[in-house]
Amino acid sequence: MSEPAGEKAHQTTRTTDRPSSVESVRFRVPGLVILCHPDPRRVGEEVALTGLESGGRVGLSRLEPGLGPRGRTDRSERFRPLDDTYLSRSPLLLSPGPHPGGVTLDRAGSRTQVTVRGEEVERSRAFTAAELERGVVLVLARRIVLLLQRLDPLPASVPGFGLVGESAAALRLRQEIRSAAGLDVPVLLRGETGTGKELVARALHEAGKRRQGPYVTVNLAALSPSLAASELFGAVRGAYTGADRPKTGFFRAAEGGTLFLDEIGETPLEVQVMLLRALETRQIQPVGSVETVPIDVRVIAATDAALESAIAEGRFRAPLLHRLAGFEIRLPALRERRDDVARLFFHFLGEESKSLGGAEPDFGSVDRPWPPADLVARLVEEGWPGNVRQLRNVARRLLIARRDGLKDKELDRLVSQLLADPAIPGPAAPPAPAEAPSMSAPPAEPLIRRYRRASEVSEEGLLEALEAHGWQIKTAARAMGISRGTLYRLIESFKVRKAADLEPAEIEAALARYGGDVDAAAADLKVAAQGMKRRLHLLRVFF
Repeated sequence: MSEPAGEKAHQTTRTTDRPSSVESVRFRVPGLVILCHPDPRRVGEEVALTGLESGGRVGLSRLEPGLGPRGRTDRSERFRPLDDTYLSRSPLLLSPGPHPGGVTLDRAGSRTQVTVRGEEVERSRAFTAAELERGVVLVLARRIVLLLQRLDPLPASVPGFGLVGESAAALRLRQEIRSAAGLDVPVLLRGETGTGKELVARALHEAGKRRQGPYVTVNLAALSPSLAASELFGAVRGAYTGADRPKTGFFRAAEGGTLFLDEIGETPLEVQVMLLRALETRQIQPVGSVETVPIDVRVIAATDAALESAIAEGRFRAPLLHRLAGFEIRLPALRERRDDVARLFFHFLGEESKSLGGAEPDFGSVDRPWPPADLVARLVEEGWPGNVRQLRNVARRLLIARRDGLKDKELDRLVSQLLADPAIPGPAAPPAPAEAPSMSAPPAEPLIRRYRRASEVSEEGLLEALEAHGWQIKTAARAMGISRGTLYRLIESFKVRKAADLEPAEIEAALARYGGDVDAAAADLKVAAQGMKRRLHLLRVFF
């Protein structure tokens, strides 16, 4: 399969402690990944400690071992040691542990301070095979953070698809994107909130045969149940009250390209029947029409819901799930790709710094690097229920705090506040397992979230939540403990004014008051910003 335009193959040859034997790495071996370094450009460099597998010992000091990025193809360039003057030249020693698959860290007279989960290693520390599977965060001299973990063998190369991450889970995801992109079958993306399903859907489109065609995205949770069919399949003039002109619909708008159906689990049951028919026959029937229209559209769907549970409860149709899952991709949670936390964090620091002021981030000096190593170690240890989206928000807030003069010693408290946000659902970081999981263990099931019932929400409570969260549907739904689809249905049942009810004149007046800021205008009019944008699109008002 050809790569997307402008996309270079991302080399994945892994650095080892003996660079001449890179190609000899065939099995999962212990390795080290840099999570924090006074030179932030070195974050993500790694080394496979192949010597441990043969019963040998590996030194860890200012001078050894050599580490490098996976993308390095110039074999003449030497792999660099940690090379920090605050580390001792006398090495810490890593050796095979007392139990199979484990590793022991021995101070061996080295003056380099090393801490694990905030506790200093006085003499030695043995790590089990299970701990290596999860990854052990080592902080050296409170300046450098390393992740000791088992490294997977990697393919020779895999396209990047615009995704950030080099963990085994991220690379498997990119391999699946490559496999699915060239197939003209529906794809179902499953993963927790914030794992990047929209990015993967876009990557599938741009890497596929339909990349020259349109890419249309629709959030099914945001569609009114009464209008969902016409929004998806179109409608003839006069099909319903207010249909004074024909509606094209999302399927025909995506003709020759890709239609991304986000939050597929929130699709109304009656629309599920029509959607299944469209996928099976490649034809749609606009609302109010007696004729069908052929379509040439590839469908990608996404959900963070447990569809099997929804089927058991009668809220989702099993045949539709089977039809959508022509190719199913499960996106890993951030806690499953711990070595990517630092890569993503530093990447977001760069992006958010530019968006906040257009400048490169201030990483401090060699003597006082920023962010502090202890802070990065903590971030890697967190469970990240909001996944990559939550990590990006934390990076942004930390940048703002640094710009506003917040002291480093106060950063930890700020992170605690950010991670304690009750509006973000999800599990805490899982404890280290008692024993190493089987290499053939199946992937974890998608997160099952427990929602409140619609009957438990009063009209007054609904309005208060919407008001408190600026009429932002997603955050209001999270705070209330209900799904977005339920929130939209409550809005309709309580006859709360929606964006579709707004007159063009009042929309234009609100936009004028807020200088074209759609979110601010929507909050002023007490409607959802996403609905306002869709209303503007329908009115052909571009913003």
